[in-house]
Amino acid sequence: MIKNIVGRLAGKGGAVQDHSPASSGHGQPPRQEPSHKVSPDGKHGDESGGNSRGRGGKRRGRGGKEKAAAAPWSVGDFPVEPKEGETRFHDLGLRDELMHGIADLGFKYCSPIQAAVLPHTLQGHDAIGKAQTGTGKTAAFLVTIFNDQLCHPPEGERFVGEPRALVIAPTRELVMQIAADAEELARYTGLKVATLIGGMDYQKQLNRLTNHVVDLVVATPGRLLDFMGRRDLYLDHVEILVLDEGDRMLDMGFIPQVKRIVRATPQKENRQTLLFSATFTQDIINLSQQWTYEPVKVDIEPENVATDTVDQKIYLVSSQQRYKVLNNLLRSEDTTSVIVFANRRDQVRRLHERLRKSGVAAGILSGEIPQAKRTRTLEQFKSGAIKVLVATDVAGRGIHVEGISHVVNYNLPEDPEDYVHRIGRTGRAGATGISISFASEDDAFLLPDLEALLGTRLECTHPPKELLV
Repeated sequence: MIKNIVGRLAGKGGAVQDHSPASSGHGQPPRQEPSHKVSPDGKHGDESGGNSRGRGGKRRGRGGKEKAAAAPWSVGDFPVEPKEGETRFHDLGLRDELMHGIADLGFKYCSPIQAAVLPHTLQGHDAIGKAQTGTGKTAAFLVTIFNDQLCHPPEGERFVGEPRALVIAPTRELVMQIAADAEELARYTGLKVATLIGGMDYQKQLNRLTNHVVDLVVATPGRLLDFMGRRDLYLDHVEILVLDEGDRMLDMGFIPQVKRIVRATPQKENRQTLLFSATFTQDIINLSQQWTYEPVKVDIEPENVATDTVDQKIYLVSSQQRYKVLNNLLRSEDTTSVIVFANRRDQVRRLHERLRKSGVAAGILSGEIPQAKRTRTLEQFKSGAIKVLVATDVAGRGIHVEGISHVVNYNLPEDPEDYVHRIGRTGRAGATGISISFASEDDAFLLPDLEALLGTRLECTHPPKELLV
């Protein structure tokens, strides 16, 4: 996902002043490193023996370290010409190990959110970022985390189950996408990433934590609390905390769980906290005041809420016509890869079954589907084995797939923000896409709210005759 969006939104970010990595913290002296540290030669864990301390008999011993491949590489191997009004990753003073991964991914210039937030977060400041989905905020916080960990290596021994950085996201798919992006960026750093999500084998995830000293954990709130409750994970040495999709976590009722997690980390004055949200409601502002310390606020407003690369169509249909139009649409030659959104799990389930009976190669993504099956379905969709994906908003939030030709809103979303997230699955990375929304007698009343958010009138038309046959 990062590869598709980062570096392609250049031209909106301002120039960046000199901000080579300095002391971390919030205008304070460099933060003190954890008592469980790496050996002076840079290896994670301690291969020289010694007893590990225990906590309730549950804290495990030190993990080993796999060195990153030491291929000869320098920033000079990745030339990028300066451009007026654009910020190069070269201008940020990043470590060579991290720049090597950035070069492999083809990042050249920062997106607006990156150009605005990285000069501050790389200096250790807290940040609250508002940005539309698909703007590169994932890369912004991952670059911050990895550069900080490379510039401030711990000394001495470290213990397993004690990450230095934590990213919390609301959905399993989003967590998996963030972790995949992290693995790509950290390819040459030697830093270890672990993913904790519900619906997957607990023991396998535990093995990942205990086989290596993990530097970054990416998790959903519920599974993270499972590991904390069993004393398999400790957050008292977290140096950087990232809360992604804060508005969605609020909508999904995760805030009480997130509050428990935040309380288990060091106090906000002693950690760096980054909060990202697509919207800044009063609730989000109140939470940010509780969790951040003198944050920098970055608000990237797109010129248009909905991307210009998506052709938006509203079809006026009756409830009885809706499925016929969808079925005919999916059989047309230009619909090569389609996501169909419905509002509720039961609607998604019934629609998926109906499509399968009609001979359409379709997969389903919703919260009631086991995680292992959801993962397989997403891989099949990415590979083209299935052409159509039927999804709820929650499950679809973390879908980042190249080449999606169409997004269909089988129901108009009740929350206008969800409309923007839905159609943002297509028309990504400079490509063009088509969104088709069905408006019928039971949900057409939602159109004015959509138009108010988009700041433009949506033209409603009847479907072409060939779709009504």
